[in-house]
Order: sequence, then structure tokens, then C-alpha cells
Amino acid sequence: MNRSSRPEVRNPILALPATARLLDLPPEVRLILAQVLRDLYQDAKVRADKSWASKKGPLAVYWKAVAVYALHISRAVRPTRAELRSRVVDLKVAA
Repeated sequence: MNRSSRPEVRNPILALPATARLLDLPPEVRLILAQVLRDLYQDAKVRADKSWASKKGPLAVYWKAVAVYALHISRAVRPTRAELRSRVVDLKVAA
């Protein structure tokens, strides 16, 4: 059985109504949010591995879930390069 290639199947965060509100934010804000969430992902992943190595399974599962959600949200909100480029052009024209 093949997995669907639809974006909302690959990243269930895209199906949430709140994601649409996040996508309404300016690209610069979304970029910062995506970077913060990526940092959270990295930290949670390290904590999950450390907890697993310490035989603290429930804590490892918690941190793994935090990592997965942080990564899904960061990928959902990060702006495309085209959005960032067009925003820079808009700002130059306005100046």
C-alpha cells in the first residue's frame, strides 16, 4: 500500500484551521517562527535520545512527540524562497 503524497497527509498540521492563520503572517515572521521551532526540534530530539539512553521511556516518548510536532509546524509555516524574494523586492520599491 502506497502512502498518499498529498501534503496534508504527509504533514497533518496543514489540515488544522490554526495553520491557515499562521500562514497569514508576513514571511519574515514565519521565517523566524520556523527557525525557533527548528531549534526546539533539535533540542527535543537530543532530550529524547538522552532519556531513552537513561531508560526513561515515557520521558523519551514525550520529547520525541515534541520534536515531531515542532518539525511539522516549522515545515508548515516556513515561507518559500519566492515569498521571501518578493517581500524584499516589495520593501525596496517602497523605500
